[in-house]
Amino acid sequence: MTRANPLPNLWLISDARNDAALEAALARLPHGSALVFRHYHLDDAARRTRFHELAAAARADGHFVILSGSVELAQAWGADGIYGSPESLGAPSSFLRFATAHDAREIALANAAKADGVFLSPIFPTRSHPGGQCLGVATFHELAAQAEMPVIALGGMTAERAKMLDWPRWAAIDGLS
Repeated sequence: MTRANPLPNLWLISDARNDAALEAALARLPHGSALVFRHYHLDDAARRTRFHELAAAARADGHFVILSGSVELAQAWGADGIYGSPESLGAPSSFLRFATAHDAREIALANAAKADGVFLSPIFPTRSHPGGQCLGVATFHELAAQAEMPVIALGGMTAERAKMLDWPRWAAIDGLS
Protein backbone atom coordinates (compact mmCIF):
# COMPACT_ATOMS: atom_id res chain seq x y z
CA MET A 1 0.00 0.00 0.00
CA THR A 2 1.40 3.32 -1.05
CA ARG A 3 -0.08 6.71 -1.79
CA ALA A 4 -0.28 5.63 -5.46
CA ASN A 5 -2.18 2.40 -4.67
CA PRO A 6 -5.71 2.17 -3.33
CA LEU A 7 -6.30 1.41 0.30
CA PRO A 8 -7.55 -2.04 1.29
CA ASN A 9 -11.29 -2.55 1.61
CA LEU A 10 -11.14 -4.70 4.77
CA TRP A 11 -9.40 -3.68 7.98
CA LEU A 12 -9.17 -5.91 11.06
CA ILE A 13 -8.75 -3.93 14.28
CA SER A 14 -6.95 -5.68 17.15
CA ASP A 15 -8.29 -5.55 20.68
CA ALA A 16 -7.83 -7.48 23.92
CA ARG A 17 -11.08 -9.36 23.35
CA ASN A 18 -10.24 -10.63 19.85
CA ASP A 19 -6.56 -11.42 20.49
CA ALA A 20 -6.96 -15.21 20.58
CA ALA A 21 -8.73 -15.22 17.20
CA LEU A 22 -6.47 -12.80 15.30
CA GLU A 23 -4.27 -15.28 13.43
CA ALA A 24 -7.32 -17.19 12.18
CA ALA A 25 -9.10 -13.95 11.29
CA LEU A 26 -6.09 -12.69 9.33
CA ALA A 27 -5.96 -15.96 7.39
CA ARG A 28 -9.64 -15.56 6.39
CA LEU A 29 -9.25 -12.01 5.06
CA PRO A 30 -8.83 -11.49 1.32
CA HIS A 31 -5.24 -10.95 0.18
CA GLY A 32 -4.24 -7.31 0.53
CA SER A 33 -6.45 -6.48 3.51
CA ALA A 34 -5.07 -4.71 6.59
CA LEU A 35 -4.48 -5.12 10.32
CA VAL A 36 -4.62 -2.16 12.69
CA PHE A 37 -2.67 -3.22 15.75
CA ARG A 38 -3.77 -1.54 18.97
CA HIS A 39 -3.36 -3.93 21.94
CA TYR A 40 -3.35 -1.13 24.50
CA HIS A 41 -3.83 -3.67 27.28
CA LEU A 42 -0.24 -4.99 27.02
CA ASP A 43 2.91 -3.54 28.56
CA ASP A 44 5.50 -2.22 26.09
CA ALA A 45 7.58 -5.42 25.81
CA ALA A 46 4.58 -7.72 25.44
CA ARG A 47 2.94 -5.32 22.98
CA ARG A 48 6.03 -5.28 20.78
CA THR A 49 6.29 -9.08 20.85
CA ARG A 50 2.61 -9.52 19.96
CA PHE A 51 2.93 -6.91 17.22
CA HIS A 52 5.75 -8.85 15.57
CA GLU A 53 3.81 -12.14 15.81
CA LEU A 54 0.73 -10.65 14.19
CA ALA A 55 2.69 -8.62 11.65
CA ALA A 56 4.36 -11.83 10.44
CA ALA A 57 0.98 -13.58 10.15
CA ALA A 58 -0.54 -10.58 8.36
CA ARG A 59 2.29 -10.23 5.89
CA ALA A 60 2.25 -13.98 5.15
CA ASP A 61 -1.26 -13.39 3.77
CA GLY A 62 -0.32 -10.18 1.95
CA HIS A 63 -1.94 -7.82 4.46
CA PHE A 64 -0.74 -4.40 5.50
CA VAL A 65 0.12 -3.63 9.11
CA ILE A 66 -0.76 -0.32 10.73
CA LEU A 67 0.31 0.48 14.31
CA SER A 68 -1.54 2.65 16.79
CA GLY A 69 1.37 4.79 17.89
CA SER A 70 3.85 7.38 16.75
CA VAL A 71 5.58 7.46 13.39
CA GLU A 72 8.89 6.82 15.16
CA LEU A 73 7.54 3.74 16.95
CA ALA A 74 5.92 2.39 13.79
CA GLN A 75 9.12 2.87 11.81
CA ALA A 76 11.18 1.17 14.55
CA TRP A 77 8.77 -1.77 14.64
CA GLY A 78 8.49 -2.03 10.86
CA ALA A 79 4.81 -1.08 10.46
CA ASP A 80 3.40 0.23 7.19
CA GLY A 81 1.78 3.24 8.84
CA ILE A 82 0.15 4.69 11.95
CA TYR A 83 -3.37 5.05 13.37
CA GLY A 84 -4.54 7.63 15.88
CA SER A 85 -6.35 10.86 16.56
CA PRO A 86 -5.78 13.56 13.94
CA GLU A 87 -3.74 15.55 16.46
CA SER A 88 -1.37 12.59 17.03
CA LEU A 89 -0.43 12.05 13.37
CA GLY A 90 2.31 14.64 13.18
CA ALA A 91 3.34 16.41 10.01
CA PRO A 92 2.64 14.88 6.60
CA SER A 93 5.41 12.57 5.47
CA SER A 94 6.00 9.62 3.19
CA PHE A 95 4.75 7.38 6.03
CA LEU A 96 1.05 6.38 5.84
CA ARG A 97 -1.08 8.10 8.50
CA PHE A 98 -4.65 7.14 9.41
CA ALA A 99 -6.86 9.31 11.59
CA THR A 100 -9.85 8.43 13.73
CA ALA A 101 -12.95 10.61 13.60
CA HIS A 102 -16.35 10.64 15.28
CA ASP A 103 -17.81 13.98 14.14
CA ALA A 104 -17.43 16.88 11.71
CA ARG A 105 -14.77 18.61 13.85
CA GLU A 106 -12.54 15.53 13.76
CA ILE A 107 -13.08 15.09 10.01
CA ALA A 108 -11.91 18.70 9.61
CA LEU A 109 -8.86 17.95 11.76
CA ALA A 110 -8.08 14.85 9.66
CA ASN A 111 -8.38 17.00 6.52
CA ALA A 112 -6.04 19.61 8.02
CA ALA A 113 -3.56 16.89 9.00
CA LYS A 114 -3.66 15.57 5.43
CA ALA A 115 -4.29 12.04 6.70
CA ASP A 116 -4.09 9.25 4.12
CA GLY A 117 -7.35 7.78 5.39
CA VAL A 118 -9.86 8.26 8.19
CA PHE A 119 -11.71 5.71 10.31
CA LEU A 120 -15.17 7.18 10.87
CA SER A 121 -17.10 5.67 13.78
CA PRO A 122 -19.22 4.39 15.38
CA ILE A 123 -21.68 3.72 12.60
CA PHE A 124 -23.70 1.04 14.43
CA PRO A 125 -23.92 -0.17 18.05
CA THR A 126 -20.73 -1.85 19.26
CA ARG A 127 -19.53 -3.99 22.13
CA SER A 128 -16.71 -1.46 22.56
CA HIS A 129 -19.15 1.29 23.54
CA PRO A 130 -22.37 -0.37 24.72
CA GLY A 131 -25.27 2.08 24.72
CA GLY A 132 -23.14 4.76 23.07
CA GLN A 133 -24.36 7.22 20.44
CA CYS A 134 -24.06 5.91 16.86
CA LEU A 135 -23.77 7.92 13.67
CA GLY A 136 -26.19 5.80 11.66
CA VAL A 137 -26.27 5.52 7.88
CA ALA A 138 -27.36 9.06 6.94
CA THR A 139 -24.95 10.87 9.28
CA PHE A 140 -22.11 8.58 8.22
CA HIS A 141 -22.64 9.54 4.57
CA GLU A 142 -22.91 13.26 5.44
CA LEU A 143 -19.62 13.16 7.36
CA ALA A 144 -17.87 10.92 4.82
CA ALA A 145 -18.68 13.49 2.12
CA GLN A 146 -16.70 16.07 4.12
CA ALA A 147 -13.53 13.96 4.16
CA GLU A 148 -10.76 14.82 1.71
CA MET A 149 -9.31 11.32 1.97
CA PRO A 150 -10.64 7.74 1.81
CA VAL A 151 -13.09 6.90 4.62
CA ILE A 152 -13.08 3.56 6.41
CA ALA A 153 -16.40 2.78 8.13
CA LEU A 154 -16.01 1.45 11.68
CA GLY A 155 -18.29 0.56 14.53
CA GLY A 156 -20.55 -2.49 14.59
CA MET A 157 -19.54 -3.31 11.03
CA THR A 158 -20.10 -6.69 9.38
CA ALA A 159 -20.24 -7.66 5.71
CA GLU A 160 -24.03 -7.34 5.82
CA ARG A 161 -23.87 -3.88 7.39
CA ALA A 162 -21.26 -2.75 4.85
CA LYS A 163 -23.71 -3.70 2.09
CA MET A 164 -26.54 -1.89 3.89
CA LEU A 165 -24.27 1.15 4.29
CA ASP A 166 -23.33 0.84 0.61
CA TRP A 167 -19.68 1.40 1.53
CA PRO A 168 -16.83 -0.77 0.22
CA ARG A 169 -14.12 0.14 2.76
CA TRP A 170 -14.76 -0.93 6.34
CA ALA A 171 -13.12 -2.14 9.53
CA ALA A 172 -14.20 -4.26 12.45
CA ILE A 173 -13.07 -5.81 15.70
CA ASP A 174 -15.76 -8.43 16.29
CA GLY A 175 -17.22 -8.43 12.76
CA LEU A 176 -14.04 -9.92 11.26
CA SER A 177 -12.72 -11.92 14.24
